[in-house]
Amino acid sequence: MSIGTLDVTAIKGVGEESGKLLNKMGILTVGDLLEYFPFRYEDYALKRPTEAAHDERVTMAGKIQNEASVRYYGKNKNRLTFRIEVDGVLVTATFFNRAFLKSKLQPGMDVTVTGKWDAHRLTITGSELKFGIVEREGNLEPVYHSSGKVTSKALQKWIAAAFSAYGSQIEDPLPESIRKRYKLMGKGEALRHLHYPFNREATKQARRRYVYEELLLFQLKMRAFKEAIRNQQGGRQLDVKEDDIAAFTSLLPFPLTGAQQRAIADIVSDIRSPLRMNRLLQGDVGSGKTAVAAACMAGVVGAGGQCALMAPTEILAEQHATTIEAWFEPLGLKTALLVGSVKGKKRRELLDQIAKGEVDIVIGTHALIQEDVVFSALSLVITDEQHRFGVEQRRILRDKGEHPDVLFMTATPIPRTLAISVFGDMDVSVLDEMPAGRKPIETYWVQHEMLERVLEFVRKEVKKGRQAYVICPLIEESEKLDVQNAIDFHSMLTAHFQGDAQVGLMHGRLQAAEKEAVMAAFARNELHILVSTTVVEVGVNVPNATVMVIYDADRFGLAQLHQLRGRVGRGDEKSYCILVAQPKTEVGKERMRIMTETSDGFVLSERDLELRGPGDFFGSKQSGLPDFKLADVVHDYRTLEAARQDADRIFKANVLKTDPEYRLLYDYLKKTGAFEEVKLD
Repeated sequence: MSIGTLDVTAIKGVGEESGKLLNKMGILTVGDLLEYFPFRYEDYALKRPTEAAHDERVTMAGKIQNEASVRYYGKNKNRLTFRIEVDGVLVTATFFNRAFLKSKLQPGMDVTVTGKWDAHRLTITGSELKFGIVEREGNLEPVYHSSGKVTSKALQKWIAAAFSAYGSQIEDPLPESIRKRYKLMGKGEALRHLHYPFNREATKQARRRYVYEELLLFQLKMRAFKEAIRNQQGGRQLDVKEDDIAAFTSLLPFPLTGAQQRAIADIVSDIRSPLRMNRLLQGDVGSGKTAVAAACMAGVVGAGGQCALMAPTEILAEQHATTIEAWFEPLGLKTALLVGSVKGKKRRELLDQIAKGEVDIVIGTHALIQEDVVFSALSLVITDEQHRFGVEQRRILRDKGEHPDVLFMTATPIPRTLAISVFGDMDVSVLDEMPAGRKPIETYWVQHEMLERVLEFVRKEVKKGRQAYVICPLIEESEKLDVQNAIDFHSMLTAHFQGDAQVGLMHGRLQAAEKEAVMAAFARNELHILVSTTVVEVGVNVPNATVMVIYDADRFGLAQLHQLRGRVGRGDEKSYCILVAQPKTEVGKERMRIMTETSDGFVLSERDLELRGPGDFFGSKQSGLPDFKLADVVHDYRTLEAARQDADRIFKANVLKTDPEYRLLYDYLKKTGAFEEVKLD
């Protein structure tokens, strides 16, 4: 029996009760325990005052210079203070509620103190005290996440017992050829160095080895799932003609960028393949995703198929329908809009036309996935802002056809490091070029006291016939307060612009129909300024809006700020984004600086990832991020990329089943169920 299946109670000292407690912590087997790593290491290396950083946890040793004093305050509270000389510097050591030590501390005695260092006051607030000069072996001590009765010390004891009894049975899934290429230590050696960090360099190399293993296993699993999705029931394999795509693109009022041409080639290649497409098209705001999707739809319809495009809101679906219908009309292609507001006889007639194949392209909201919607030959399904739809909604639309190809589109620029991880089971096409002639949006950061001047600038733009968004402060604690905030802000601006501008209001508690009505009025320029508490819908296109004012902008992440900024700059006029904020943290100030320095969504998303970490980027609940023990997709992105390339190479060489060196890797993947649909032979 391998240590990966051996119950944790097989370890000496782990009884039935302890086993249950460990099981609650996710430690079920001996293997789980050996891979339960310290979350940090305490550093007990002796430091001189000149080496120690302010607020750092340090260990210092020296001779006591005076008699210890105790000061009592509050109920049962006291502070013990004495001075020690450390490398010629007089350091004050302070301990709270340790009055009992006073009689044991004598001038001239050597002591070792561990605690928090205040470099300004030359004071160490102690947490540990040892008599004598104590230099620990290795200096680093592992600290484990504990739970109730399972302490860090207990875990150390059980891990030692596990190594003693089963250390020789640790199997290494990495083939020797890979270990040699990257100069990686063996798994058993790596595990020992991670739990017993006597040598800093060895511990660093142990982490490097384990991170690579985690990321390679993950990438192999992703690659296997990708193969499964592609092979599952096959695809439609349409014979898309270049002439049909060229006929469409020749009618566009603008030339395609190189990135758009590459994306179309990727998608068309997938559609022609007998395997089902599962591709993500990601592009910054204004990079031309709709034109790419439309070119591919023209090719699919020319080959005899139907297409469906699903958007998250009616207004976004209507915008897509207006744009695409105008593009397709000269080609004689029939488009239709199917949303919740299409009812009665009109809806029945439309459903009949779709079922008979008289409609080539259907654009709509989740109304597309209702049971009575039947397609004649659905071949391509496109979902816009796909993260806004649940998995089940996307599956229902996909199942409306005979294994149609699927294209997901998103305007959220996902960093490459995260795309590799989160969308590892998809092919990804990136639009990383902006169409020629799109004017950059000027972005400014101002303090709160400048609001009056900002509003005067908005007044000037409105007088020129332009429009503006004003995004309200976000109060995270309460949606109710958010709404009240928006109402108050709306009242203030209505009074401020009385006679000069009509001010609209959008917030989270409006009904869907009310939101649609407000946005429609803004789109028709009946409202000149729109106050909103919620993020204005992604993709909303009001070319006449030239100013985006974001109040308390430091409360938003960079990705959100960039999405908001992308609501302006969609017409011919110069556009502006004004961030009104007084951030109190360095991270907040850095966000404001980054926003004024770059308008590249991918650069911003990488910086956002660095500032926030991967769990916060999407919101941890929906992120789909793997739960790695040591790997970090941000800081270990080079290893992640290497692991992805290695996984591709391993699959292409078809060695998992045939080469004995890869047996353990294959066994691991088989155990995860990754091969259930994959044909490796």
